[in-house]
Amino acid sequence: MKVHLVQLDIAWEDKDTNHTRVRDLLLDTQPDSGDLVILPELFDVGFSLNTDIAIDQEKQTQRFLQQISNETGCIIHGSRALASSEPDLAINCATICAPGHSNPICEYAKVHPFSYGRETESYTGGSEIKLYNWDDLAVCPSICYDLRFPELYRLAVKQGACVFAHGANWPATRQKHWRTLNIARAIENQSFVFAVNRCGNDPYLPYAGGSLAIDPKGEVLLELGADETVGSVQIDTSLLAGWRSDFPALKDIKLI
Repeated sequence: MKVHLVQLDIAWEDKDTNHTRVRDLLLDTQPDSGDLVILPELFDVGFSLNTDIAIDQEKQTQRFLQQISNETGCIIHGSRALASSEPDLAINCATICAPGHSNPICEYAKVHPFSYGRETESYTGGSEIKLYNWDDLAVCPSICYDLRFPELYRLAVKQGACVFAHGANWPATRQKHWRTLNIARAIENQSFVFAVNRCGNDPYLPYAGGSLAIDPKGEVLLELGADETVGSVQIDTSLLAGWRSDFPALKDIKLI
């Protein structure tokens, strides 16, 4: 089984163009049925605070994700904005689609909107950890700024997570933090981390890509550069159970 990290140069607030780019990149990649495909945070519009444009009002992005899942036979871990019950706010949501389903198999609302970047002015935070199954692995979604809050990941491990799938629009100016924190989340939770960052520029910031696949020991299996591409890596699931058995640190969790 493989994971495919779709490092996209997101076209600003242009859903049609971004859907086409993702489709073309996956056609070139030709993933196998049963693989996991991960897209960046808000891949259809970029990190836009304009919720009138960002919200997937007509389920255009949901339908696209489901179509791609059905066509490839893969689980597609996407991202979109949903309308919130709170007036004038949206939800920054990871949406996961599996082949043959009529609705997403998982919807995760970003728990930590990025207040420093004014995300809280347009998006409300979620309050729940979510898990979905990829083959026999329990996958926990997380989104961008969530990465700075290790308690989310620890609580997810206590619920059975062994993979973290992370989509982001992480600015180039803090790229060292991106790499370090992703590796730390893998090591401390003895879990796979698949972290997909966008590349290119939006009207406000540059992004350096650097998407990563990391094993439960913290070994980097794949690291992308700064260009638009898809990175694919074969996953040896036996590493997870083997390392957790050989070095059973998770059994000593306390306080949380």
